[in-house]
Amino acid sequence: MTPPAETPPAAPASVDDAPAAPSRRRPRFGLLPRIVVAIVLGILLGLVMPEALARVFTTFNGLFSAFLEFLIPLIIVGLVTPAIGELGRGAGKMLALTAGIAYVSTILCGLLALAVSALLLPRMLAGASVGTLDNPEDSAIAPYFTIEMPPVFEVMTALILAFCLGIGLTLVRRGALQESFEQVRTIVVRTIEAIIIPLLPIYIFGMFLGLTMNGQIWTVIGTFLAVVLMVFVLTVVVLLAQYCVAGWAMRRNPLRMLWTMLPAYATALGTSSSAATIPVTLQCTKRNGVAAPIADFVVPLCATIHLAGSTLKITSFAVAIMVVTGMPLDPAKLVGFVLMLGIVMIAAPGVPGGAIMAAAGILSSMLGFGEAAVGLMIASYIAIDSFGTATNVTGDGAIAALVSRIARGRVSGDLEADDGVELAGV
Repeated sequence: MTPPAETPPAAPASVDDAPAAPSRRRPRFGLLPRIVVAIVLGILLGLVMPEALARVFTTFNGLFSAFLEFLIPLIIVGLVTPAIGELGRGAGKMLALTAGIAYVSTILCGLLALAVSALLLPRMLAGASVGTLDNPEDSAIAPYFTIEMPPVFEVMTALILAFCLGIGLTLVRRGALQESFEQVRTIVVRTIEAIIIPLLPIYIFGMFLGLTMNGQIWTVIGTFLAVVLMVFVLTVVVLLAQYCVAGWAMRRNPLRMLWTMLPAYATALGTSSSAATIPVTLQCTKRNGVAAPIADFVVPLCATIHLAGSTLKITSFAVAIMVVTGMPLDPAKLVGFVLMLGIVMIAAPGVPGGAIMAAAGILSSMLGFGEAAVGLMIASYIAIDSFGTATNVTGDGAIAALVSRIARGRVSGDLEADDGVELAGV
Protein backbone atom coordinates (compact mmCIF):
# COMPACT_ATOMS: atom_id res chain seq x y z
CA MET A 1 0.00 0.00 0.00
CA THR A 2 1.50 3.23 -1.10
CA PRO A 3 1.68 5.76 1.70
CA PRO A 4 -0.21 8.94 1.02
CA ALA A 5 1.84 11.75 -0.35
CA GLU A 6 2.75 14.34 2.17
CA THR A 7 1.10 17.66 1.71
CA PRO A 8 3.80 20.26 1.18
CA PRO A 9 3.88 22.87 3.85
CA ALA A 10 1.94 25.98 2.95
CA ALA A 11 4.02 28.89 1.91
CA PRO A 12 4.01 31.71 4.38
CA ALA A 13 1.35 34.19 3.52
CA SER A 14 2.58 37.42 2.08
CA VAL A 15 1.50 40.72 3.36
CA ASP A 16 -0.74 41.09 0.32
CA ASP A 17 -2.44 37.75 1.08
CA ALA A 18 -3.16 38.60 4.69
CA PRO A 19 -6.77 39.34 5.43
CA ALA A 20 -7.39 43.00 5.34
CA ALA A 21 -8.15 44.58 8.65
CA PRO A 22 -11.70 45.78 8.82
CA SER A 23 -11.71 49.35 7.66
CA ARG A 24 -13.07 51.86 10.08
CA ARG A 25 -16.04 53.72 8.79
CA ARG A 26 -15.34 57.38 8.99
CA PRO A 27 -17.90 59.13 11.16
CA ARG A 28 -20.48 60.74 8.96
CA PHE A 29 -20.92 64.48 9.26
CA GLY A 30 -24.67 64.68 8.93
CA LEU A 31 -26.75 67.29 7.19
CA LEU A 32 -27.90 69.01 10.37
CA PRO A 33 -24.34 69.70 11.64
CA ARG A 34 -23.40 70.98 8.19
CA ILE A 35 -26.43 73.31 8.20
CA VAL A 36 -25.52 74.61 11.66
CA VAL A 37 -21.90 75.21 10.59
CA ALA A 38 -23.11 76.97 7.44
CA ILE A 39 -25.39 79.28 9.43
CA VAL A 40 -22.69 80.15 11.98
CA LEU A 41 -20.04 80.76 9.32
CA GLY A 42 -22.48 82.80 7.24
CA ILE A 43 -23.17 85.10 10.19
CA LEU A 44 -19.53 85.44 11.30
CA LEU A 45 -17.99 85.86 7.85
CA GLY A 46 -20.77 88.23 6.82
CA LEU A 47 -19.30 90.75 9.26
CA VAL A 48 -15.84 90.75 7.68
CA MET A 49 -15.98 89.25 4.18
CA PRO A 50 -15.10 91.61 1.32
CA GLU A 51 -17.83 92.23 -1.22
CA ALA A 52 -15.82 90.80 -4.13
CA LEU A 53 -15.63 87.40 -2.43
CA ALA A 54 -19.20 87.55 -1.18
CA ARG A 55 -20.37 88.00 -4.77
CA VAL A 56 -19.04 84.49 -5.54
CA PHE A 57 -21.52 82.98 -3.08
CA THR A 58 -24.26 85.31 -4.28
CA THR A 59 -23.64 84.05 -7.81
CA PHE A 60 -23.86 80.45 -6.61
CA ASN A 61 -27.10 81.19 -4.76
CA GLY A 62 -28.61 82.69 -7.88
CA LEU A 63 -27.71 79.62 -9.95
CA PHE A 64 -28.85 77.20 -7.25
CA SER A 65 -32.20 78.91 -6.68
CA ALA A 66 -32.81 79.05 -10.44
CA PHE A 67 -32.11 75.33 -10.74
CA LEU A 68 -34.35 74.63 -7.76
CA GLU A 69 -37.15 76.66 -9.33
CA PHE A 70 -36.70 74.67 -12.53
CA LEU A 71 -36.73 71.37 -10.61
CA ILE A 72 -39.75 71.96 -8.34
CA PRO A 73 -42.48 71.15 -10.95
CA LEU A 74 -40.56 68.00 -11.91
CA ILE A 75 -40.29 67.04 -8.24
CA ILE A 76 -44.06 67.38 -7.87
CA VAL A 77 -44.87 65.29 -10.94
CA GLY A 78 -42.17 62.73 -10.21
CA LEU A 79 -43.19 62.19 -6.59
CA VAL A 80 -46.94 62.84 -6.40
CA THR A 81 -47.98 60.88 -9.51
CA PRO A 82 -46.58 57.44 -8.50
CA ALA A 83 -47.55 58.02 -4.86
CA ILE A 84 -51.22 58.49 -5.76
CA GLY A 85 -51.04 55.58 -8.22
CA GLU A 86 -49.70 53.27 -5.52
CA LEU A 87 -52.43 54.27 -3.07
CA GLY A 88 -54.97 52.75 -5.45
CA ARG A 89 -53.60 49.26 -4.99
CA GLY A 90 -52.88 47.07 -2.02
CA ALA A 91 -55.12 46.03 0.81
CA GLY A 92 -58.26 47.80 -0.41
CA LYS A 93 -60.40 49.01 2.45
CA MET A 94 -57.53 48.78 4.92
CA LEU A 95 -55.36 50.99 2.74
CA ALA A 96 -58.15 53.53 2.28
CA LEU A 97 -58.84 53.54 6.03
CA THR A 98 -55.19 54.04 6.94
CA ALA A 99 -54.61 56.70 4.30
CA GLY A 100 -57.74 58.57 5.39
CA ILE A 101 -56.77 58.58 9.07
CA ALA A 102 -53.20 59.62 8.22
CA TYR A 103 -54.43 62.52 6.08
CA VAL A 104 -56.89 63.70 8.74
CA SER A 105 -54.15 63.54 11.38
CA THR A 106 -51.78 65.50 9.15
CA ILE A 107 -54.19 68.31 8.30
CA LEU A 108 -55.48 68.56 11.87
CA CYS A 109 -51.91 69.12 13.03
CA GLY A 110 -51.47 71.71 10.29
CA LEU A 111 -54.69 73.49 11.26
CA LEU A 112 -53.68 73.43 14.94
CA ALA A 113 -50.31 74.96 14.05
CA LEU A 114 -52.05 77.54 11.85
CA ALA A 115 -54.49 78.57 14.59
CA VAL A 116 -51.83 78.80 17.31
CA SER A 117 -49.37 80.58 15.01
CA ALA A 118 -51.93 83.13 13.83
CA LEU A 119 -52.93 83.77 17.45
CA LEU A 120 -49.49 83.92 19.10
CA LEU A 121 -46.86 84.83 16.53
CA PRO A 122 -48.11 88.36 15.75
CA ARG A 123 -47.75 89.04 19.48
CA MET A 124 -44.52 87.09 20.00
CA LEU A 125 -42.89 88.76 16.99
CA ALA A 126 -44.34 92.22 17.55
CA GLY A 127 -41.83 94.78 16.38
CA ALA A 128 -39.81 92.20 14.42
CA SER A 129 -39.74 93.09 10.77
CA VAL A 130 -37.40 92.53 7.85
CA GLY A 131 -39.59 94.31 5.32
CA THR A 132 -40.08 92.15 2.26
CA LEU A 133 -37.09 89.95 3.14
CA ASP A 134 -35.13 91.03 0.10
CA ASN A 135 -33.18 88.37 -1.69
CA PRO A 136 -29.53 88.82 -0.65
CA GLU A 137 -28.28 88.63 -4.23
CA ASP A 138 -30.70 91.43 -5.21
CA SER A 139 -29.90 93.95 -2.48
CA ALA A 140 -26.56 94.17 -0.68
CA ILE A 141 -24.38 92.48 -3.28
CA ALA A 142 -24.96 91.53 -6.89
CA PRO A 143 -23.96 88.25 -8.58
CA TYR A 144 -21.25 88.21 -11.20
CA PHE A 145 -23.66 86.60 -13.68
CA THR A 146 -27.02 84.84 -13.85
CA ILE A 147 -28.44 82.05 -15.99
CA GLU A 148 -32.14 81.81 -16.74
CA MET A 149 -33.61 78.34 -16.09
CA PRO A 150 -37.34 78.60 -16.83
CA PRO A 151 -39.31 75.59 -15.54
CA VAL A 152 -41.02 73.29 -18.00
CA PHE A 153 -44.43 74.26 -16.55
CA GLU A 154 -45.84 76.16 -13.60
CA VAL A 155 -46.20 74.67 -10.14
CA MET A 156 -50.01 74.60 -10.22
CA THR A 157 -49.91 72.95 -13.64
CA ALA A 158 -47.58 70.32 -12.17
CA LEU A 159 -49.95 69.67 -9.26
CA ILE A 160 -53.01 69.29 -11.48
CA LEU A 161 -51.09 67.10 -13.91
CA ALA A 162 -49.78 64.91 -11.08
CA PHE A 163 -53.27 64.46 -9.61
CA CYS A 164 -54.80 63.60 -12.97
CA LEU A 165 -52.08 61.12 -13.89
CA GLY A 166 -51.98 59.59 -10.41
CA ILE A 167 -55.74 59.04 -10.26
CA GLY A 168 -55.63 57.67 -13.80
CA LEU A 169 -52.99 55.14 -12.77
CA THR A 170 -55.34 53.78 -10.11
CA LEU A 171 -57.94 53.00 -12.79
CA VAL A 172 -55.75 50.95 -15.12
CA ARG A 173 -53.83 47.74 -14.73
CA ARG A 174 -50.28 48.13 -13.54
CA GLY A 175 -47.94 48.29 -16.51
CA ALA A 176 -45.19 50.18 -18.23
CA LEU A 177 -46.65 53.61 -17.43
CA GLN A 178 -46.66 53.02 -13.67
CA GLU A 179 -43.15 51.59 -13.83
CA SER A 180 -42.02 54.59 -15.87
CA PHE A 181 -43.27 57.03 -13.24
CA GLU A 182 -41.59 54.96 -10.54
CA GLN A 183 -38.34 55.32 -12.47
CA VAL A 184 -38.95 59.06 -12.79
CA ARG A 185 -39.42 59.15 -9.02
CA THR A 186 -36.12 57.34 -8.57
CA ILE A 187 -34.39 59.91 -10.80
CA VAL A 188 -35.95 62.80 -8.87
CA VAL A 189 -35.00 61.34 -5.49
CA ARG A 190 -31.44 60.65 -6.65
CA THR A 191 -31.20 64.23 -7.95
CA ILE A 192 -32.31 65.53 -4.55
CA GLU A 193 -29.87 63.23 -2.75
CA ALA A 194 -26.89 63.81 -5.03
CA ILE A 195 -27.27 67.51 -5.94
CA ILE A 196 -29.80 69.46 -3.89
CA ILE A 197 -29.10 68.12 -0.39
CA PRO A 198 -25.25 68.22 -0.61
CA LEU A 199 -25.34 71.80 -1.93
CA LEU A 200 -27.91 73.05 0.57
CA PRO A 201 -25.29 74.01 3.22
CA ILE A 202 -23.49 76.22 0.67
CA TYR A 203 -26.79 77.80 -0.36
CA ILE A 204 -27.79 78.42 3.26
CA PHE A 205 -24.31 79.81 3.99
CA GLY A 206 -24.76 82.29 1.15
CA MET A 207 -28.26 83.12 2.37
CA PHE A 208 -27.10 83.96 5.92
CA LEU A 209 -24.03 85.72 4.57
CA GLY A 210 -26.30 88.02 2.60
CA LEU A 211 -28.71 88.50 5.50
CA THR A 212 -25.81 89.53 7.73
CA MET A 213 -24.52 92.01 5.17
CA ASN A 214 -28.07 93.35 4.77
CA GLY A 215 -28.45 93.83 8.53
CA GLN A 216 -31.48 91.49 8.73
CA ILE A 217 -29.88 88.56 10.49
CA TRP A 218 -30.68 89.33 14.13
CA THR A 219 -34.40 89.63 13.45
CA VAL A 220 -34.29 86.30 11.62
CA ILE A 221 -32.45 84.58 14.51
CA GLY A 222 -34.93 85.94 17.04
CA THR A 223 -37.77 84.68 14.87
CA PHE A 224 -36.25 81.20 14.64
CA LEU A 225 -35.80 80.84 18.41
CA ALA A 226 -39.34 81.93 19.22
CA VAL A 227 -40.90 79.64 16.62
CA VAL A 228 -38.72 76.63 17.54
CA LEU A 229 -39.93 76.88 21.14
CA MET A 230 -43.56 77.12 20.05
CA VAL A 231 -43.19 74.19 17.63
CA PHE A 232 -41.65 71.96 20.30
CA VAL A 233 -44.55 72.64 22.68
CA LEU A 234 -47.03 71.93 19.87
CA THR A 235 -45.42 68.56 19.09
CA VAL A 236 -45.86 67.53 22.74
CA VAL A 237 -49.53 68.58 22.62
CA VAL A 238 -50.05 66.66 19.35
CA LEU A 239 -48.53 63.45 20.70
CA LEU A 240 -50.59 63.63 23.89
CA ALA A 241 -53.77 64.11 21.84
CA GLN A 242 -52.90 61.26 19.46
CA TYR A 243 -52.26 58.85 22.30
CA CYS A 244 -55.40 59.84 24.15
CA VAL A 245 -57.24 58.57 21.05
CA ALA A 246 -54.95 55.51 20.84
CA GLY A 247 -55.48 54.77 24.55
CA TRP A 248 -59.24 54.90 24.03
CA ALA A 249 -58.93 52.60 21.03
CA MET A 250 -56.80 50.02 22.84
CA ARG A 251 -58.37 50.57 26.28
CA ARG A 252 -54.92 51.26 27.69
CA ASN A 253 -53.23 54.05 29.61
CA PRO A 254 -52.27 56.63 26.94
CA LEU A 255 -49.22 57.84 28.87
CA ARG A 256 -47.96 54.28 29.22
CA MET A 257 -48.47 53.72 25.49
CA LEU A 258 -46.58 56.93 24.72
CA TRP A 259 -43.76 55.84 27.04
CA THR A 260 -43.58 52.52 25.21
CA MET A 261 -43.02 54.43 21.95
CA LEU A 262 -40.06 56.32 23.43
CA PRO A 263 -37.41 54.09 21.70
CA ALA A 264 -38.94 54.93 18.32
CA TYR A 265 -38.94 58.63 19.18
CA ALA A 266 -35.30 58.52 20.26
CA THR A 267 -34.26 56.53 17.18
CA ALA A 268 -35.94 59.06 14.88
CA LEU A 269 -34.16 61.88 16.70
CA GLY A 270 -30.86 60.24 15.83
CA THR A 271 -31.62 59.20 12.24
CA SER A 272 -34.03 61.95 11.03
CA SER A 273 -35.52 59.19 8.88
CA SER A 274 -38.96 57.62 9.20
CA ALA A 275 -37.88 54.71 6.99
CA ALA A 276 -34.80 53.91 9.07
CA THR A 277 -36.94 53.91 12.22
CA ILE A 278 -39.58 51.46 10.89
CA PRO A 279 -38.17 48.33 12.69
CA VAL A 280 -38.16 50.12 16.06
CA THR A 281 -41.57 51.67 15.46
CA LEU A 282 -42.97 48.24 14.61
CA GLN A 283 -41.58 46.69 17.77
CA CYS A 284 -42.93 49.47 19.99
CA THR A 285 -46.34 49.41 18.28
CA LYS A 286 -46.69 45.66 18.83
CA ARG A 287 -45.70 46.06 22.48
CA ASN A 288 -48.65 48.45 22.77
CA GLY A 289 -50.95 45.54 21.90
CA VAL A 290 -51.53 46.16 18.19
CA ALA A 291 -51.81 42.85 16.33
CA ALA A 292 -48.76 42.04 14.22
CA PRO A 293 -50.64 41.90 10.87
CA ILE A 294 -52.11 45.35 11.47
CA ALA A 295 -48.82 46.85 12.63
CA ASP A 296 -46.86 45.29 9.77
CA PHE A 297 -49.23 46.93 7.30
CA VAL A 298 -49.91 50.32 8.90
CA VAL A 299 -46.48 51.36 10.19
CA PRO A 300 -44.52 51.11 6.90
CA LEU A 301 -47.38 52.81 5.05
CA CYS A 302 -47.63 55.66 7.56
CA ALA A 303 -43.86 56.15 7.43
CA THR A 304 -44.53 57.39 3.89
CA ILE A 305 -47.89 59.17 4.10
CA HIS A 306 -48.21 60.41 7.70
CA LEU A 307 -46.17 63.58 8.23
CA ALA A 308 -48.10 65.39 10.94
CA GLY A 309 -44.97 66.75 12.62
CA SER A 310 -43.53 67.98 9.33
CA THR A 311 -46.79 69.74 8.42
CA LEU A 312 -46.88 71.36 11.85
CA LYS A 313 -43.35 72.72 11.42
CA ILE A 314 -43.80 73.97 7.88
CA THR A 315 -47.07 75.74 8.73
CA SER A 316 -45.63 77.41 11.84
CA PHE A 317 -42.50 78.70 10.12
CA ALA A 318 -44.48 79.83 7.07
CA VAL A 319 -46.74 81.97 9.27
CA ALA A 320 -43.69 83.33 11.14
CA ILE A 321 -42.01 84.44 7.90
CA MET A 322 -45.27 86.01 6.71
CA VAL A 323 -45.50 87.96 9.99
CA VAL A 324 -41.95 89.34 9.93
CA THR A 325 -42.15 90.23 6.24
CA GLY A 326 -45.47 92.03 6.59
CA MET A 327 -47.44 89.66 4.35
CA PRO A 328 -51.19 89.57 5.09
CA LEU A 329 -52.43 86.48 6.93
CA ASP A 330 -55.36 85.54 4.72
CA PRO A 331 -57.26 82.76 6.61
CA ALA A 332 -58.82 81.24 3.48
CA LYS A 333 -55.48 81.13 1.66
CA LEU A 334 -53.70 79.62 4.68
CA VAL A 335 -56.35 76.94 5.23
CA GLY A 336 -56.15 76.01 1.55
CA PHE A 337 -52.37 75.84 1.90
CA VAL A 338 -52.64 73.40 4.83
CA LEU A 339 -55.11 71.18 2.96
CA MET A 340 -52.84 71.08 -0.09
CA LEU A 341 -49.77 70.56 2.11
CA GLY A 342 -51.38 67.42 3.56
CA ILE A 343 -51.57 65.99 0.03
CA VAL A 344 -48.08 67.07 -0.99
CA MET A 345 -46.58 65.52 2.16
CA ILE A 346 -47.70 62.09 0.93
CA ALA A 347 -45.11 62.39 -1.83
CA ALA A 348 -42.25 63.72 0.30
CA PRO A 349 -39.11 61.66 -0.38
CA GLY A 350 -37.47 59.85 2.51
CA VAL A 351 -34.33 61.97 2.56
CA PRO A 352 -33.32 64.65 5.07
CA GLY A 353 -35.22 67.78 4.19
CA GLY A 354 -37.41 65.91 1.70
CA ALA A 355 -40.67 67.28 3.11
CA ILE A 356 -39.67 70.92 2.75
CA MET A 357 -38.39 70.25 -0.78
CA ALA A 358 -41.78 68.79 -1.72
CA ALA A 359 -43.54 71.76 -0.11
CA ALA A 360 -41.39 74.44 -1.75
CA GLY A 361 -43.68 74.60 -4.78
CA ILE A 362 -46.87 75.44 -2.93
CA LEU A 363 -45.02 77.85 -0.64
CA SER A 364 -44.23 79.83 -3.78
CA SER A 365 -47.47 79.36 -5.68
CA MET A 366 -50.04 79.57 -2.87
CA LEU A 367 -48.36 81.87 -0.32
CA GLY A 368 -46.22 83.94 -2.67
CA PHE A 369 -42.88 83.16 -1.03
CA GLY A 370 -39.81 84.43 -2.87
CA GLU A 371 -36.42 82.74 -3.12
CA ALA A 372 -35.12 84.22 0.13
CA ALA A 373 -38.23 83.17 2.07
CA VAL A 374 -38.04 79.63 0.69
CA GLY A 375 -34.34 79.50 1.60
CA LEU A 376 -35.15 80.47 5.18
CA MET A 377 -37.90 77.86 5.28
CA ILE A 378 -35.40 75.20 4.20
CA ALA A 379 -32.87 76.29 6.83
CA SER A 380 -35.42 76.49 9.66
CA TYR A 381 -37.03 73.17 8.74
CA ILE A 382 -33.77 71.22 8.60
CA ALA A 383 -32.58 72.82 11.84
CA ILE A 384 -35.28 70.90 13.74
CA ASP A 385 -35.89 68.14 11.20
CA SER A 386 -35.30 65.32 13.67
CA PHE A 387 -38.02 66.56 16.06
CA GLY A 388 -40.58 66.56 13.27
CA THR A 389 -39.53 63.08 12.16
CA ALA A 390 -39.77 61.82 15.75
CA THR A 391 -43.30 63.24 15.99
CA ASN A 392 -44.22 61.58 12.69
CA VAL A 393 -43.07 58.07 13.63
CA THR A 394 -44.44 58.21 17.17
CA GLY A 395 -47.82 59.20 15.75
CA ASP A 396 -47.65 56.19 13.41
CA GLY A 397 -48.05 53.95 16.45
CA ALA A 398 -51.20 55.83 17.48
CA ILE A 399 -52.67 55.46 13.99
CA ALA A 400 -51.95 51.73 14.05
CA ALA A 401 -53.85 51.45 17.34
CA LEU A 402 -56.85 53.34 15.94
CA VAL A 403 -56.87 51.28 12.73
CA SER A 404 -56.70 48.12 14.82
CA ARG A 405 -59.81 49.18 16.76
CA ILE A 406 -61.81 50.24 13.68
CA ALA A 407 -60.76 47.28 11.52
CA ARG A 408 -61.45 44.59 14.12
CA GLY A 409 -63.96 42.24 12.53
CA ARG A 410 -64.35 44.40 9.44
CA VAL A 411 -61.44 43.13 7.35
CA SER A 412 -60.63 39.63 6.30
CA GLY A 413 -57.58 37.58 5.47
CA ASP A 414 -54.15 38.36 6.83
CA LEU A 415 -55.12 41.83 8.04
CA GLU A 416 -57.76 40.67 10.50
CA ALA A 417 -56.93 41.60 14.06
CA ASP A 418 -56.24 38.70 16.37
CA ASP A 419 -57.70 39.28 19.81
CA GLY A 420 -55.62 36.44 21.18
CA VAL A 421 -52.26 37.92 20.32
CA GLU A 422 -50.03 38.20 23.37
CA LEU A 423 -46.70 39.93 22.97
CA ALA A 424 -43.77 39.49 25.27
CA GLY A 425 -43.20 42.43 27.54
CA VAL A 426 -46.74 43.79 27.30
